[in-house]
Order: sequence, then C-alpha cells, then structure tokens
Amino acid sequence: MARVLSCIQPTGEVHLGNYLGALRTWVVGQHEKDVFHGIVDLHALTVVDQPGIVGRNTLELAAMLFAVGLDPDVATVFVQSHVPEHSQLGWIMECTVSYGELSRMTQFKEKAAKREVDFVAAGLFTYPALQAADILLYDADEVPVGEDQRQHVEITRDIAIRFNHRFGDTFRIPRAVHPRAGARVMDLQEPTSKMSKTTSADTGIVFLLDDDATIARKFKRAVTDSDSTVRYDRESKPGVANLLDILSATTGEPVERLVDRYSQYGPLKTDTADAVVALIAPIRDRYNDLLSDRGELARLVRVGNDRAHRVAAATLARAHTAIGLMPST
Repeated sequence: MARVLSCIQPTGEVHLGNYLGALRTWVVGQHEKDVFHGIVDLHALTVVDQPGIVGRNTLELAAMLFAVGLDPDVATVFVQSHVPEHSQLGWIMECTVSYGELSRMTQFKEKAAKREVDFVAAGLFTYPALQAADILLYDADEVPVGEDQRQHVEITRDIAIRFNHRFGDTFRIPRAVHPRAGARVMDLQEPTSKMSKTTSADTGIVFLLDDDATIARKFKRAVTDSDSTVRYDRESKPGVANLLDILSATTGEPVERLVDRYSQYGPLKTDTADAVVALIAPIRDRYNDLLSDRGELARLVRVGNDRAHRVAAATLARAHTAIGLMPST
C-alpha cells in the first residue's frame, strides 16, 4: 500500500473551500492508502510572531481534522513540533541543499517580495529543507500537491538523491502527484478568485464554524450578475457558476441537472445555503464536542504523534548511521 503525506499549516480557520477542495478527499483517501497528515506548526512560525496563537490554532485544527472524519485509528494525524525528528532531520537537510537551490525557490521570492518593509524570517528561506525532512521522515511514496507546491517536492527529491549518493541508499524518493480533484470553490464576493483565508474580508468566505444564520446571509449576499438567467458559464457568469458548483458538490447532483431546476437566483442561493448548512452542521457539532473535552482531543492527537514518532525515529536513526555520526549509546 502506497504511503501518502499531506500537511496543513495552522494559520487560520478552515473554510468550505478547504473542505470541499481537499479535506473531504483526505477522509475518503484514508481508507485507500497509508496516509500521514501533519499539522505543520513549525512552518507557521515564519508568519506568526505573537505568543499563544500557533498553539491555539494547532489544537483547533486538530479538532477540525477529526471532526470532518479523519479516523485516528486509520489515518496518522500528528503535530510536527511533537515529533522532534522533524527539526533534527531538518538541519541535516539544510546541510544537504545548496544556497543556490534555495534562492531559486519561487515561493520564497514571492513571499519575500510581499514583505519588502517587514521582517523576513530566515526560516522562510530555509523552509524547503524542513519540508524535505517532513516528507522523507515518513518514507512517503506520494505527496499530493498543487502546481504551486510542485517545486518543493522536486527539491526534496534532489536533496534525497544527493544524500543517497553521498552516504548510501537511505531515503525513499517521493513523487509529486495531483490530488484527487475536489470541488473548486470561489469567493462568494469575488467569484473569479478562489475562496481563501488570506482575503481581506470574510464576507465571501464560508467557514466551517459559521452558524446557520451567518451561512444563509453570506449566500444571500453572494455576487451574481444583472442577467437573471441561470446557466453555467464560468467566464461570463462566474458567480452563478460558483453557486452551482457548490450546490453540486454538497448534494452530489450534477450541475447539468441543477441548471434546469432554477430560473431565478434567489432560490438557487437559498438552496445552496441550505445544502451547505446541512453539510457543515454535523462537522461543527463534532468539533465543539471535541473542544469541550480537551483530554479526549489530546488522546486522539497522541495516537497519531506516537505512530509518527516511531516511523520518524527509525528514519532519522537510519540517516545518522548512513552519515556515520557517533552513536549516543
């Protein structure tokens, strides 16, 4: 069975786009492959500089991952900072990758450019080395990524190949794969842009913790167009197409069938909101139950941490032996 690694940063609330686009496929995929899902809180330190935020977000994200349906007895859900081998192998990866390779990383250039007048952490530059450690620690066969992350998997492959050439066959060489296609969810106020937690306002974002009334209100105010015809056309009618996509993803009915059902935008907005509420309400309830029992939540996280630690420790020991570091005992 192929082993798959997918990670997520605890840097904001989970929204409908996250769930329909990725998390729902994680839930299905846990029964098909050996999956490891890391909450990479150490990576979040490149953008967070206030105390308490990362820890709180990590706890809440863990609760959400279990709430959407990840089973701790099937999927390995772990917190990056709870598995010290990430930091330890991360340093070895920094010593195996070159300055030139890191400086060519597109995401570093883009993120650094956005912070021209702000503090740019060195960790933003060395980020790919820690990410390589994240992947290689678990002997991952597959790393599902979008095009914006493919370069990170490629540099991980280069690092692993170089290490294996220097010190002997140690790391499994991972491959980037396109994740199973999830629903493409756009911002309700800017339907030409993906729903994203980095947006300047949340009026176009449906969060999984929004109450029913808030969800209904956001869909009621969703941007459509001045034409009252309901048809699917992403180019000329992006707002309507987005509503149809969301309704289709939440009900399982094909867009082609839904289009024939509506002649006005109002009913389409109302039905889409109702379908999203029906989808989100059980997740929200489970999330609140988990947060109300911190002991049980901690136990669930510990199950994944322990499993991740066993695998990671064996890989790190293999790397230390390959290098020829002095044994600790």
